[in-house]
Amino acid sequence: MWQRIKNIYHLGIAFIANMWYGFPSRKLRVIGVTGTDGKTTTTSLIYHILNAEGFNASMVTSVGAVIGGKNYDVGFHVTTPSSFAIQKFLKKETEMLKQDGYQTVTRQVQHDNEERFLVLETTSHALDQYRVFGIDFEVGVLTNVTHEHLDYHKTYENYVKTKAKLLKMSKIAIVNRDDESYGMIKDKGLITKNKIKLITYGMGANADVNPGNFPFKTNLIGDFNKYNILAAISSCKALGVPPDAIRKGIESFVPPKGREDIVYPSAGSGRADFTVMIDFAHTPNAFDQILSAIRPSIKGKLIHVFGSAGQRDASKRPLMGKASSKYADIIILTSEDPRSESVDQINKDIESGIKNQESKVIKIPDREEAIETAIKMAKNGDFVIMTGKSHEKSMNYGHGEVSWDEYEVVNKILKIKNQK
Repeated sequence: MWQRIKNIYHLGIAFIANMWYGFPSRKLRVIGVTGTDGKTTTTSLIYHILNAEGFNASMVTSVGAVIGGKNYDVGFHVTTPSSFAIQKFLKKETEMLKQDGYQTVTRQVQHDNEERFLVLETTSHALDQYRVFGIDFEVGVLTNVTHEHLDYHKTYENYVKTKAKLLKMSKIAIVNRDDESYGMIKDKGLITKNKIKLITYGMGANADVNPGNFPFKTNLIGDFNKYNILAAISSCKALGVPPDAIRKGIESFVPPKGREDIVYPSAGSGRADFTVMIDFAHTPNAFDQILSAIRPSIKGKLIHVFGSAGQRDASKRPLMGKASSKYADIIILTSEDPRSESVDQINKDIESGIKNQESKVIKIPDREEAIETAIKMAKNGDFVIMTGKSHEKSMNYGHGEVSWDEYEVVNKILKIKNQK
C-alpha cells in the first residue's frame, strides 16, 4: 500500500520530467530491454549492431550511458536512472539531430542523420515506479524472468506482470518463448496481440526467430548468450537492420565490462597457468548459466567467490548456494553490499542451500581478503570467478557507499602473486 502511494509521487515526478525536457523520446526510436538476467548484454548488443552498421545510436545500461559517443556515469548501484536523468539523456540524444554530419567512431555506412536510436536497459523497479513513464518505446524486449526481487514484488506472477508493462508500452513486443514467463504472458493476456506486434525468439522452430531460420556465429560463451543474441536479432530485424549487418555486428561484439570478463591471463601474455574471471552474475539462474558454461573447459578446480546483497531478496540466497555447489569445487562466501545486515547471517543463508558435500566452503567476510585467498590458492588449470560486484564502483556496509573496485583489487593481488 505504502509503495503504491510512493509510486503516485514517482508518476508525478516522471510527468514533470517529460514536460521539462519536452517529451524527447517522441523524436527517437527507443528500444527498451528488461528481464532478470541478460539486460546489459542484450542492450549492448543491439547498440553495437546499430552502430556498426552506421546508424546513430546511444544506450543507457547499468555499466553507464553512451550518448552521442560520449560516456556518462549513471551512479552507484543503478540500472535504470531516475526519470529526470533518463529524460535528460533522451534530450541529449535529440540534440544530436541538430549536429549535421555527426558520426559515431564505428560508422561504416552513412544512414539518414534524422533517424536516431536509443537503447534503454529497464528494470522492474523502474517500470513499477514510473521512471520510464512517457517514453515512446518502439520495441520492448523481455529476456527472461527468474528468481529475483521477490522482496519487492512478493510473487513471481507480480514480477512478470511488472516486466510486461514494458511490452504494453511498446509498439513491438519481443519475448523469449522458451522462458517460464512466456506461458504467463500468453495465458493471462498480459499483452494483447491486436494492439501490439508480438515477436518470439527461442531455440526451437516454434519461435519466430531461432538459430534455424537465422544462423549466426559468435565468440560469446553459453546458451544464455545465444538467447541474448536472439533477442538482439529480433530487435534489429524489427528495426529494419539488414540480416548481414546483424550477423557482422554479432561476430565483432565484445561483452560489456564485467560480463564473462577474463582478466587473467591477459591476451598475448603467453601464460596459461590459471584463469581469473569477473562477472556480474547475482541470481541463481545467472549462476547456473555462467558456471555451467565454463565448467566443461576447466582442467583443474573451479573456485567461486561471491556473496549476496543485504536488505534485498533473501529467498534467493539458498538457491545461489545450491547453484554454485553444482559446479564449484571451492566456494568462498564473502561480502556483497551487506548494508545493515550481518555478513555472517547472509552467508549462513547461502550455505543452507549448498547440498553438494564435495564442495569446500570457506567464509571470509572481507571481500578483498576473500579474493586474495582464491587467487593465492589457484594452481595450474584452476579457474577463479568472482561474481556480483563486477563493474560497480562502491560497496555498501550500511553506512553509505564506500569506494570499491573489483578490477583494481584483482590486478593488485595478481601482480603480487606473479612477482613471487
